[in-house]
Amino acid sequence: QVQLAESGGGSVQAGDSLRLSCTASGRTFSTYAMGWFRQAPGKEREFVAIIRPGGGNIDYADSVKGRFTISRDKAFRTTSLQMNNLKPEDTAVYYCAAWAAGTGYKYWGQGTQVTVSS
Repeated sequence: QVQLAESGGGSVQAGDSLRLSCTASGRTFSTYAMGWFRQAPGKEREFVAIIRPGGGNIDYADSVKGRFTISRDKAFRTTSLQMNNLKPEDTAVYYCAAWAAGTGYKYWGQGTQVTVSS
């Protein structure tokens, strides 16, 4: 069974840091791009960051550039999102997802809650 499982969420104060992890199982994702998305209450899910196969091609949403860093391990099992200088507007459920040409974002995790208090 293919699964993506997020972890590392929590409740923090503005200015704090969190590191989210997305662990893949059930198949190899070496040829997939891995993305992070988030959904705040009452809002649509939005793109946060993506890291493409090979690790050299990375993009971020403007709202997180300079604060968030996406990475993945060499075994292509874990994708991380280091979040620094968190702001209350970063409060959301964060999801990881695996993307491939032709299927798009086919695999999604269940999400992990991040709450940032001012």
